[in-house]
Amino acid sequence: LAEYIGRSIEKMINRSDERHCFRLAAKNRVYYVSESVMKASNSVARDNLLSFGTCLGKFTKSGKFRLHITALDYLSQYAQYKVWVKPSAEMSFLYGNNVLKSGLARITESTPQYAGIVVYSMSDIPLGFGVASQGTDACKDLEPMGNVVLHQADIGEYLRGMEDDIF
Repeated sequence: LAEYIGRSIEKMINRSDERHCFRLAAKNRVYYVSESVMKASNSVARDNLLSFGTCLGKFTKSGKFRLHITALDYLSQYAQYKVWVKPSAEMSFLYGNNVLKSGLARITESTPQYAGIVVYSMSDIPLGFGVASQGTDACKDLEPMGNVVLHQADIGEYLRGMEDDIF
């Protein structure tokens, strides 16, 4: 999470409307939830509680954390590095492909290589997120078919039937 939003994690926890927190729940899932909802969920037995808050991701069997597409709303609010894709490249990204330089419209200045990056359409709609395969400087000299963003998740996952992994 810190790869994408940096020190803005503090802003996610100490919000102006209500304090929020991260909770590890069943199936190694991490949820982002307000403290009032968390306290209310304590009155429900663990076996009867299916979900609470927003699922941000889960820990894999090897112990690595993997973000889910459900975290996109929060990533897009606090993202450090952003990329905008051309309308012709939107569908390709939404089908699970990487963003190529030919589909790149804009990129945040001074984006380092391997940084977490949020992908937007030209109308500022968040489409997904990934990892920058090239820094901003290297993108200028890249060939048109070179990868700029390595795909991790996109909003098309809702339609492709990956509900079991998300929820």
